[in-house]
Amino acid sequence: MSRGRAAEAGLIFNVIVWGATFVLVKTALLDVSPLLFIALRFTLATAALLAVFRGAAMPWRHWKTAGAGALAGAFLFSGYAFQTMGLRLTTAPRSAFITGLTSVAVPLLAAAVYRVKPRVSEVMGVLIATAGLALMTLPGVLGPMGLGDLLTVCCAAGFAAHIVTLSHFREKMSFELLAVSQIAVSAVLGWTLFAWVETPRVTWRPAVVWAILITGLLATALAFSIMAWAQRYTSAARTALIFMLEPVVAWFTSYAMVGEGLTGRAAAGAALILGGVAMAELKPFHPRPHQSQ
Repeated sequence: MSRGRAAEAGLIFNVIVWGATFVLVKTALLDVSPLLFIALRFTLATAALLAVFRGAAMPWRHWKTAGAGALAGAFLFSGYAFQTMGLRLTTAPRSAFITGLTSVAVPLLAAAVYRVKPRVSEVMGVLIATAGLALMTLPGVLGPMGLGDLLTVCCAAGFAAHIVTLSHFREKMSFELLAVSQIAVSAVLGWTLFAWVETPRVTWRPAVVWAILITGLLATALAFSIMAWAQRYTSAARTALIFMLEPVVAWFTSYAMVGEGLTGRAAAGAALILGGVAMAELKPFHPRPHQSQ
């Protein structure tokens, strides 16, 4: 398997993990305030990565580029902060679908900030997948937009900026340092802001403990290490397109766990999302030459 294919397989693994944890996090938020949950989750992930990578994986000559990791961490924190606060006020599938707007924003943001043009097949894939996302999120399918949905739209903007930042700096620093620094910055921001933004609360029920362990170790430490490595070998546009699978995974997980069903219109939307991903993978149009991001 080529590194590009391995990278995309790793990103698909991340999508499955993230999509499957929406219901888990929503359940935990009944007993823990959102930003405190993020602080605990990212602190655990930072400790795990420091134990795994140690200093040998991050030679000191790379620390001069740690600012890129800090910038990525700030965008990552903003995405999770808005998403977690919004998740208290909306359903898990709806949160996942609106988060999918990240995939629409990424190629636009990359083109506007770094002047990176996506391939024709990637543009077509995003358009097809966006049509599918619209079928699943427009009023009449999931209802009118509420405060939780608007917070989640802000989360999509944060995640889009995070993906574009990782893609731009992917060749300028080690992926180990990039993974550790972005997660550590997110943890620091969580501990700095949670007491100012919310009334901290936590009841140490099993659902909270398991949510912190699973999201901290699997959905954060492992998943964002994979993402920092994978974006060295694939573009921001392809990364965003793969992430459009996340709401599909979240919907089926939600159906399996709490019985939230899939309407015919939403199923058609899911099919279009899968079709958009397939369009980018099959690359029916002549690809553009490699361009550094």
